[in-house]
Amino acid sequence: MSLARDFEIPEDIGEDIIIPPTDLWSDEPPLESDLHRQQMQLLIDSLECFWQNRNDFYASGNLTIYYNQDQLKSRDFRGPDFFVVLGTERKPRRSWVVWGEGGKTPNVIVEILSESTADVDKGLKKQIYQDVLRTPDYFWFDPETLEFNGFHIVDGQYQQLEPLPQGWLWSQQLQLYLGIYERKLRLFTAEGQILPTPLEVAEFERQQKELAQQQAESERQQKELAQQRADALAAQLRALGIEPDV
Repeated sequence: MSLARDFEIPEDIGEDIIIPPTDLWSDEPPLESDLHRQQMQLLIDSLECFWQNRNDFYASGNLTIYYNQDQLKSRDFRGPDFFVVLGTERKPRRSWVVWGEGGKTPNVIVEILSESTADVDKGLKKQIYQDVLRTPDYFWFDPETLEFNGFHIVDGQYQQLEPLPQGWLWSQQLQLYLGIYERKLRLFTAEGQILPTPLEVAEFERQQKELAQQQAESERQQKELAQQRADALAAQLRALGIEPDV
């Protein structure tokens, strides 16, 4: 059962009520650094690769979330660096417009911290995610200092998650772990297997193919060497007047 709040949209809206538009462009500033861009794309690519056969989720990053008309007018809220919505259609979007998505809000949000955004991500945004969007799982990660923290909503309030010995945190919504590996925030299965990106899958398959070719070549060379030894032994026997058994 999802804990994310579904904003109710009345069916009997009067003609005098103006319904805000739903086809809105994202209004996000550029990402702060290559580290932010790489980290965001890493999470998106690995989750989409792992769930490649699913069509009931939406994963994106640095995309505006429009959740009410006041925020639509002010445009002072910046979207999450990474978020996942469950139980929705998997398709490209210009932005996430809550009232145009049946009231659905993100189930999981990850903010990538920087010196200029850390205070907002830990303060105002955390409050919005808890009280307005009611996003069940919220995490933040600093790619420079490797600070990593996570929260899950319990009785309407974010409670800090207890990490595993290796520092991983469990996302109840994704049923996956988040943890640091080689200075990157990665996703892991409940069994501890890292979720690879398509590029990592392709590289692994290339290495496996190369290994198989090397093994085949090694077997060919061993067979050829064995044949050479057998031919040499047969020649020695013939020199002694002995016809070898073929």
